[in-house]
Amino acid sequence: MKFTLGWLKQHLDTEASVEEIAEALTDLGLEVEGVEDPAEKLGAFRICRVIEAVQHPNADRLRLCRVETFPDGQGGRSEEVQVVCGAPNARTGLVGVFAPVGTHVPGTGVDLKPGNIRGVDSNGMLCSERELMLSDDHDGIIDLPADAPLGMRYIDYAKSNDPVFDIAITPNRPDALGVRGVARDLAARGLGKLKPLPIATLPKGKPSAIGVSIDADVQAKGCPLFTGRLVRGVKNGPSPRWLADRLRAIGLRPISTLVDITNYFTYDQNRPLHVFDADKVKGNLRVHFADGGEVITALDDKEYTLEAGMMAISDDTGVESIAGVMGGAATGCTEDTVNVFIESAYWDPVSIAQTGRKLKINSDARYRFERGVDPAFTPDGLDAATAMVLELCGGEASEMVVAGAVPDTSRSYMLDPKRVVSLVGMEIDAKEQARILADLGFGVASEFSGMEVWVPSWRPDVLGEADLVEEIARVTSLTKLKGVPLPRPENGVAEQVLTPIQLRSAKVRRAIAALGFNECVTYSFIDAQAASLFGGGDDAVRLGNPISADLSHMRPNLLPSLLRAAARNQARGFGDMALFELGHGFAGGEPEDMQLLASGIRIGATAPRNAFGTRRPVDIYDAKADAEAALAAIGAPVERLMAQRTAPDWFHPGRSAVLGLGPKNPLAVFGELHPKVLAALDVKGPVVAFSLFLENVPVPKSSSRTRAALGMSDFQAVERDFAFVVDADCEADTLLRAAKGADKALIADVSLFDIFAGEKAEAQMGAGKKSLAISVRLEPKDATLTDKDIEAVAEKVIAKVAKATGGVLRS
Repeated sequence: MKFTLGWLKQHLDTEASVEEIAEALTDLGLEVEGVEDPAEKLGAFRICRVIEAVQHPNADRLRLCRVETFPDGQGGRSEEVQVVCGAPNARTGLVGVFAPVGTHVPGTGVDLKPGNIRGVDSNGMLCSERELMLSDDHDGIIDLPADAPLGMRYIDYAKSNDPVFDIAITPNRPDALGVRGVARDLAARGLGKLKPLPIATLPKGKPSAIGVSIDADVQAKGCPLFTGRLVRGVKNGPSPRWLADRLRAIGLRPISTLVDITNYFTYDQNRPLHVFDADKVKGNLRVHFADGGEVITALDDKEYTLEAGMMAISDDTGVESIAGVMGGAATGCTEDTVNVFIESAYWDPVSIAQTGRKLKINSDARYRFERGVDPAFTPDGLDAATAMVLELCGGEASEMVVAGAVPDTSRSYMLDPKRVVSLVGMEIDAKEQARILADLGFGVASEFSGMEVWVPSWRPDVLGEADLVEEIARVTSLTKLKGVPLPRPENGVAEQVLTPIQLRSAKVRRAIAALGFNECVTYSFIDAQAASLFGGGDDAVRLGNPISADLSHMRPNLLPSLLRAAARNQARGFGDMALFELGHGFAGGEPEDMQLLASGIRIGATAPRNAFGTRRPVDIYDAKADAEAALAAIGAPVERLMAQRTAPDWFHPGRSAVLGLGPKNPLAVFGELHPKVLAALDVKGPVVAFSLFLENVPVPKSSSRTRAALGMSDFQAVERDFAFVVDADCEADTLLRAAKGADKALIADVSLFDIFAGEKAEAQMGAGKKSLAISVRLEPKDATLTDKDIEAVAEKVIAKVAKATGGVLRS
C-alpha cells in the first residue's frame, strides 16, 4: 500500500514530520517498508536558461546550446556550460531543466559524464519529463514559463517533492488499504486531526436507462448490494495534473480520467469501482452465478473461461464483467466514451478470493474485496465518484440504481476498562480508552459495569472484547510497556513447573541422542499410503483441509515420518544413518487415541568402512539395545521386562518383539521392519527400529532427587561358564532368566556369549538341538566364596535351566 504525504494530509491535519509518521505507522502495526523521497533522485535537476541555441556544425538534427546554470541553487552564482541537445524545441531563451555532469538520470538509468558528440564537447543534459520519470512525454525538453525562478530545484517548482510511504498491510486490516483508514489510525495516535469526509451533493437526476438485478441465490451469499448510476455526456481524456501525479507517485500509470477516478477511490477510501461504457451495454445488467464455460476477454486483454458458481455481471448479450475481480474489455471506457455506467457493489470476500485464485487474476479490486471493504460506504462511494466524474468530465447523472440492501454488520461488545489494564499491563485511564476507540470510529457508551462498544462497518476484523483490547494497546503503544517482575507466591526456591512426562521426554531425548542418533522434527500428518502401512489411514484421522495431498492424514506413529526422511537422505547418497523423533502418534480421532512416542531407526551398517574396524549390517539386537538403554534412562525396570512375539505387522514377524511388564502393559517394541513396508516407502534396507510408549512406563517408586549410595563388595567376584544343549526353538531369553533366578543374592549378571546351531550342531548333539553358552558372574557380599559355595550355586543354575528349558549340560 503506497501513498504520498500530500495525499495523507488531504485526510489528516498534521504537522508531523516524515520520520515521526513512519515511526508511528510501524508502531501501530502498519509496518513501513520504505519511504521514497523524490529529492534523493531528482534533487540535482534545477531550472536553467538557454542563453543561445545554434545549429550543430556537424549534425542537422542537433543543437549546440549555451546554458546558464546555477550550481549553488536559486539566488546563487551562475555558470555557463555547453550542451548538445537533440530536442526539436531547443531554442534561445528557453527556460528548462538542467542535469549537471555526475547526475543519475532515472528515466534512462545512466550517470551523466562529460561527452563529445560529433566533435563538440557536451557537459550535462537538458531534460524531458520522461527522463525525470514524471510522465511519458519525451517529444521535447521541458519548456517552462519565462518567469520560472532560475536555480530552483525542479521538483520544488513542480511540487513533485512529495515523499511516498510504502506500508505492509496485514490481512486483518482491510480498512488500512485506503489512505483515509491510515489517517484515522494516525489521528487516534495523536499525530493530527482527522478531517471530515466531504459529503457529495448531486442534483436529482432522471431515471437510469440501465437497470440492475441480482439473482436470489447470489444475493443470499454472494452480492447483497449493487448500486450504479448512469452519467450521460461525459468527456473522457487525460486526467488533470494533480490526479495523474498522485497515481504516478504510487506506481500506477494514468490511463484516462474515468479510469483514473476509479483507481483513485480504490486507494483513497478502499472503495473499488468499475465504469462501463453505457453505449456498449445492451439492455440491463444482471448479477448471477456463472453456469460454467462462459468466456470473457478482460481489461488485461486476456481471455478467461468462467467455472460454474463464479459471480458474473451480464447484459442481454452475455458476460461483461468478472464480478469484483476485473471488468470486461468489450464494455471498457475509451477516449470516445460519452455515456458511462458507474458500478459500486459489495461482494462476498470468500467468493471473490476463490474466483481470483482459480482464474489467477491479481487485481486491486480482488485484493480489497477478498479482505473486506466497508459495505455501508457502497452508496456513498458511488456518490463521491459520481461527483468527481461530473467535476472532471462533465455530464448529467441519473438517479442511483439500487439492487439489494446494505448488509447488517452492526454488533457491539462489552468492554471492562480494568480488564484492559490487566491484559495490556499498562495503566490506561478509562477515558483514554474511550477516546482511542472513538477516534478509531467505534461507538462508545459508558455503562455501570464498563463500556458498550459498537464496531464500525469498516472493521470486519473486530469480533470480540479481545480485539477491542488489541486496538487500545496498539494505539497506546506497547513500546511504553515496562517489564515488572512477577511477585513470588512464596519465599524460597520455587517448585519445579515441569510435569513428570515433560521431564521424562527431556531425559529420553538426551539418552537417544547420546546413542548416536540424529533428531528429526517432522509434520504430524502424512500421506494416506504411508499411514495405511502402519495401521492408520482411515477417515477418523483424515484432515478436513490438508495443506497438500501428501499430508492428508494424522500419523499413527512416528516410524513412517522417519522412513520418509530416510528415503530422502538415501536419494542424496547417505546410506548409513540413525534417526529418531519424539512426538505423538494418533491411533484414532479421539483425544484418548493420542500417544506420546519416542521412535528411532538405524539403517545400513553399524560403522563406516574401515580396513581395521568391524562393520556389519544393523540387526534386531542393535534395536533392542537402543530400546533398553532409552528405557533405563527414564527409570524403567529393564531387568524385569518380558519379550513377547506380538509386534505389529509392519515389523518382520521373526525378527521383532515387544518389551513390557506383561501382555497388557507394553513399554517398547523393537525389531527389523518388514521388507514390504520398506519397498512401499522406497527405503533400502536393512532397517531396524524401536518405539517407546513413554506414558506406559511406570514412575519409579523412589521420589528422592539424589542417587542411592554405590554398593561395592570387598570380596572377589567369580565367573563360571555353562554350555547347555536345548531344543532349537528354545529362546535364549528364557534360559538367561532361569539362570539369573537360580540365586538372586549371589548372581549379579548372566550373559550369553555363544550360540552353536545348524547342521554341524545337530550332527554332534542330535536333530533339533543347539547349544547356548552363558557366563554367570557371582558377587559375594559377606565372605569370599569357597569351591563348595560355587558348586552349590552351579547346581542351582543347572537345575533351574533344566526345569525351565529342558536343557542339559553339553558334554
